[in-house]
Amino acid sequence: MIEYFEYKKHMILLAFDWGFVLEKLVLIAIVITVSLVVAMYATYAERKVAGFMQDRLGPNRAGPFGLLQPLADGLKLFFKEEIIPGNSNKFLFVLGPSLAMLTAMMTSAVIPWGGKVELGGRIVDLQVADINIGILYIFGVVSLGVYGMMIGGWASNNKYSLMAALRGASQAISYELAMGLSLIALLMLTGSLSLRTITEQQIQGNWWNIVYQPLGFLLFFICALAECNRAPFDLPEAESELNMGYHQEYSSMKLGFFLFSEYINMFISCTIIAVLFLGGYDMPFVDEANLSGVTALIVGLVALFGKTFLLIFIFMWIRWTLPRFRYDQLMNLGWKGLIPLALFNMVVTGAVVLLTMKGH
Repeated sequence: MIEYFEYKKHMILLAFDWGFVLEKLVLIAIVITVSLVVAMYATYAERKVAGFMQDRLGPNRAGPFGLLQPLADGLKLFFKEEIIPGNSNKFLFVLGPSLAMLTAMMTSAVIPWGGKVELGGRIVDLQVADINIGILYIFGVVSLGVYGMMIGGWASNNKYSLMAALRGASQAISYELAMGLSLIALLMLTGSLSLRTITEQQIQGNWWNIVYQPLGFLLFFICALAECNRAPFDLPEAESELNMGYHQEYSSMKLGFFLFSEYINMFISCTIIAVLFLGGYDMPFVDEANLSGVTALIVGLVALFGKTFLLIFIFMWIRWTLPRFRYDQLMNLGWKGLIPLALFNMVVTGAVVLLTMKGH
């Protein structure tokens, strides 16, 4: 009997597709590495854009054109002394930044980075997990990210940190509503929650979703700014009111995690906007069907990253152009401005879809 079970166990292990597991592990490693590198150089780009807008040079000391500045900043952060305040909750103090970083990384799992490509006789899907509830998964993970900020702010045992964390949590809850409602109109048109399906529909159709949903795109973009705590919605980090924000008591690697997670969130948010509204890895005026596998892959990656970097630049442009909202203005915009607009957009889209179906 024991021999039979041993035999069955070996057969199950042999039947298991180890190539698929290896393929996904390699893809996860690449996605995490790319996210970290983009986040690192987004800090450099931010300072260069700020320098350009304020008629100065920006970082230009470390390496040629200051290109090694992010490495210098990262090393400086990680080699600083780890300080945990005496009266803080030590476990939660460490859990906060870890959770922020983890949720920032997890969001990228459902993004289609490119089409399917043949490598070594295998069809490789450039998506970690093609699940049919991709958008719901993103909303779930983004909601978890608020806990990182909230736990970090509360565990610091500092009134400024706690106030900033409360601000951040209420801001995220307020703008997630408008974000979800702006996507319902898009889902009426696509009929799917899978990011892969939404991208393929845009590639096969004549137009990207931004043409059918301009108001939805605008609402989603504004809510993405608020979700990433970017100016003019950077109330949780209002230096003039709250010293430094919810990471007031943090130093060294834990502070690095909080700062890094913000830039990763910005990169992933811009990629999601590109996938949902700008055709994802679809290169305009190029028919990918006529290209060979690897060429189509490179063209797709260039298209997706080009759109993402353009959106990141717009995020930065907005930061150095618009002043910060007051807290009551922030709440008024969310509840009295964006949510009614999103509901209006949803009703109009529903009516158009209904009339189109009746026409057919």
